[in-house]
Amino acid sequence: MEITTKKLKLSQIKPNPTNPRKIGKVEMERLVKSLQDFPEMMELREIIVDENNIILGGNMRYRALKQIGEKECIAKIVTGLTVDQKREFIIKDNSAFGQYDMDALANLWSDLPLVEWGVDLPEDWLKPIGEVEPPGLRDGDREPFRQMTFTVHDEQFEEIEAALKKAKQAGGAESAVNENSNGNALTFICMEFNRG
Repeated sequence: MEITTKKLKLSQIKPNPTNPRKIGKVEMERLVKSLQDFPEMMELREIIVDENNIILGGNMRYRALKQIGEKECIAKIVTGLTVDQKREFIIKDNSAFGQYDMDALANLWSDLPLVEWGVDLPEDWLKPIGEVEPPGLRDGDREPFRQMTFTVHDEQFEEIEAALKKAKQAGGAESAVNENSNGNALTFICMEFNRG
């Protein structure tokens, strides 16, 4: 393995298309502010790229730098790592900001010892859908909540209404503690679709 540290233009760096981490708007704003308040952080935590300039560590810092309007950054270029070593590094490297994209982890990273490497996985990780408990709110725990409104054609409405009824019969409404049976059934349908 060989490591070289040098300045690279952000245009030369390629985000990792299989990065299993994601970051929400609030966390990204916090990261942007931290880089603006303490720009020296980028000298202490370089963006780490492989020999093809694909990011191994620092995808979110890269996005934050672009958002700030920076044109270059200090990068640590690592050559000689195997594909497996790169994958291990990507998983182990960053945990300060964002959350794991569970779909990306399940689809692209589930063959790795994620728990051993410190990834906090839900109890129902990779369980068949029939063994996963639908989400529910504690009795009386009504907030925060949001209302969603959809405009649909009459035929679509009938399909949606039939799907909600079927989900309620399958236990998607009764298994949750809160009283919003349509919301519970819709959540159950979404879980089925997202895991399917």
